[in-house]
Amino acid sequence: MYVYKMGNRVPELIICSFILISLLVINFFSDLLRASLGGSYAQHSTLTQLVDAQSKEYAWLLKLLVNCFGYSCVFVPGYLIYKYVQRTNYLERGTKTFIHTAVNMCITGNSSHTDADTLQSKAGTSEVTLPVTNDRAATPKRTSSQEAVLLLWCFLGLMVSYLTWGVLQEKIMTQEYRNFDGESSKFKDSQFLVFSNRILAFIVAFSYLQWKSSPTRHRAPLYKYSYASFSNIMSAWFQYEALKFVNFPTQVLAKSCKIIPVMLMGKIMSKNKYESYEYVTALLISLGMIFFMTGSADNSKASGVTTLTGIFLLSMYMVFDSFTANWQGNLFKTYGMTSLQMMCGVNLFSSIFTGASLSMQGGFMESLAFATEHPLFVFDIVILSICSAVGQLFIYHTIAVFGPVVFTIIMTLRQAAAIMLSCFIYQHSISFLGVFGVLIVFLAIFLRVYCNQRMKRLRKHAEANKPKLAV
Repeated sequence: MYVYKMGNRVPELIICSFILISLLVINFFSDLLRASLGGSYAQHSTLTQLVDAQSKEYAWLLKLLVNCFGYSCVFVPGYLIYKYVQRTNYLERGTKTFIHTAVNMCITGNSSHTDADTLQSKAGTSEVTLPVTNDRAATPKRTSSQEAVLLLWCFLGLMVSYLTWGVLQEKIMTQEYRNFDGESSKFKDSQFLVFSNRILAFIVAFSYLQWKSSPTRHRAPLYKYSYASFSNIMSAWFQYEALKFVNFPTQVLAKSCKIIPVMLMGKIMSKNKYESYEYVTALLISLGMIFFMTGSADNSKASGVTTLTGIFLLSMYMVFDSFTANWQGNLFKTYGMTSLQMMCGVNLFSSIFTGASLSMQGGFMESLAFATEHPLFVFDIVILSICSAVGQLFIYHTIAVFGPVVFTIIMTLRQAAAIMLSCFIYQHSISFLGVFGVLIVFLAIFLRVYCNQRMKRLRKHAEANKPKLAV
């Protein structure tokens, strides 16, 4: 009997060994990188400090490689566990332990429901309709006035939370903080900001789900959240790093161009079809962006290297961000989870990814030391994290109800107020050509909204006048 029980424990010991080995690898390579970058000085420095000491122009690239290695220390053991479980049929023959339950939730989802891929494989070529219980399907069909009120509620929620978040984001990454001795210094580790935002959002979502049970059963395998989580933290990291190379108004107007990659990603991932006016307005937005960047050059950041670097960082931000919105939209349609379930799952993996990366770099101790010496920084980062958590609630709700493209348009409209607020607080200058570019961008957005509503009315009118077939 004892041998039989030990035999059942072998798969769980192997799974735990994957996790333990990944932790040892993180520690080993962390020490190795410190030694290669800083010599004897490395024993008293974090990887972030050593990377910053290498090159001011290209430190971001080395930081990106270090961050990605930290993420791989989560991806690789996760992939090995996934393949091991499939090869050994551990879920079918394993005992109901905590590890078995956790692995089952990560790989197959809720055991009381059948995974979408399994249903499709059993059905062969026939289509299987999955029950959709997301925010849109859970509520009865709304009238036009109710739709407008809900849209206004989402817009105002995103405006208030992310206007505050945007101002604090620029302050933390670009302004100096004074310590108790009156000395000024800047906070440099954008990875810690991402971790702080994500861990608080996870705690809020998880606590609410535990406090108030949702009528919607969770069916999605947890690993599917990791893709949106990885793209989300990468987009956030590129966004924070871009602030070091371009001013905030340039960055927020660049976000207006997100409509183009969102549409392209939707066409690739979901085979979505778009009308001609949608492509035209997307091109107008890009044209306005070119005018704005030409007319709002920052002389302090005018070198060729920083300009190209800033454009690259903003481009990568938009690519990852467009993938995140479309992937989450597909998860809502396929598994019908609620907005809070989506928020909880995505931020769980985001906290794991950024936590692993920070542990390897030694960023926790460096950031905590900065926080203890600069109390105003603590206040700013707490408010920043709260705004991020509240904003995520509105993000997931908006994507679930209206879809990724509508969400992108709402966030783009929010950029106008963000530009004006940033220019007022931080004294950014915009030339006449830059103002003209802003007008083109937002004229295109309002034109898009008008054409969209007109198309809906024409389709509704054509449907009403369609002749009925005689029985």
